[in-house]
Amino acid sequence: MQINKLLETVVSQGCSDLHLAVGRPPTVRLHGRLIPLKTKVLEPEDTVALMKSITPERCQQELQERGGTDFGFAFGDKGRFRVSVFKQRGKVGMVLRLIPSHIMSFEEIGLPDQIKQLMYRPRGLILVTGPTGSGKTTTLATMIDYINRNRDCHIITIEDPIEYYHQHQRSIITQREVHVDVPDFPEALWRGLRQDPDVILVGEMRELETISTAITAAETGHLVLATLHTTGAAGTINRIIDAFPTNQQEQVRTQLSVALICVISQTLIPRITGRGRVAAFEIMVVTPAIQNLIRMNKVYNIPSEIQTGARLGMITLDDSLLRLYERGIISADEAIARCQNLTEFQERIKAITPRGAGEEDKPDTVRPGTPGPALKRPVLKIGPQTPEA
Repeated sequence: MQINKLLETVVSQGCSDLHLAVGRPPTVRLHGRLIPLKTKVLEPEDTVALMKSITPERCQQELQERGGTDFGFAFGDKGRFRVSVFKQRGKVGMVLRLIPSHIMSFEEIGLPDQIKQLMYRPRGLILVTGPTGSGKTTTLATMIDYINRNRDCHIITIEDPIEYYHQHQRSIITQREVHVDVPDFPEALWRGLRQDPDVILVGEMRELETISTAITAAETGHLVLATLHTTGAAGTINRIIDAFPTNQQEQVRTQLSVALICVISQTLIPRITGRGRVAAFEIMVVTPAIQNLIRMNKVYNIPSEIQTGARLGMITLDDSLLRLYERGIISADEAIARCQNLTEFQERIKAITPRGAGEEDKPDTVRPGTPGPALKRPVLKIGPQTPEA
């Protein structure tokens, strides 16, 4: 079995991920659903051979020593892949995520124009949050690309691994990969502060040192963009504060209330037509009232402030889901599964009659409480005419 044929299938079919696991055929994720390819069931020697065909020596060594490794690589000019290799029950498994070569615009993602204004801020912290696979990296790439094209500044990105490649436009852009160009996120962030940066992208705020340094950098004259695996603006703020020791949390609340500019929490939802996915957002832009709530440890009141901040581009996740449902883009079941206030959301969705958002969405609109259409799972072959690898 050849890895190139598998990757070609992922690219040509528009899949987002490729899963390689012993005891199962290669499986792709298409429009959010897992579909096995029409090929042989993988044996242990198959996954090892596929792994060795694309994994650098340093990563193979890390796999042996630590049981897992991550890296990125280019598949010719067709796209880039982010790869996670791991051991499970003593056997090798892999998940490959396709990174699109096209960087999307704000309009294509669905972010309001008000967010563009934040890209011109000289300092502060912008967080993009959500579960794994929710499109955080794509949103950050869009923001960096917008700054790159519209501002003359020095942008430093710190990623593990680098996913989207950016070219110098109006800005100078420096992309540093953890474990390749620098040992870890804290080291890269501290070094970066000495490299005359205007904008710093932190691929993930994992540990306390990275979180603390990012907040300090945002306070001291840099625009910092970063990600967290949290849901909702309030949950994100609590997650940051809880990362610090108890005796430091009051000080951190004050720092965060000053440094934080915006929290964008997002999730990807399958379209009701079965073709592609769409993002639902919760957007919080920090106002004096929200600053006060953070300082006073009354984060639970933030959703009320978001509801009154529409003119600043703010929206709650539940309102975003309701809009997508009303436009006939997502089903009621998908919206209900991702809402934050279940009881209230169910009452609100019953009062809505969905409408089509265009010819693509009209055929599959549903009434509240009814399931979406049954989707036939396609059987994908490897390559355009090769049923077996």
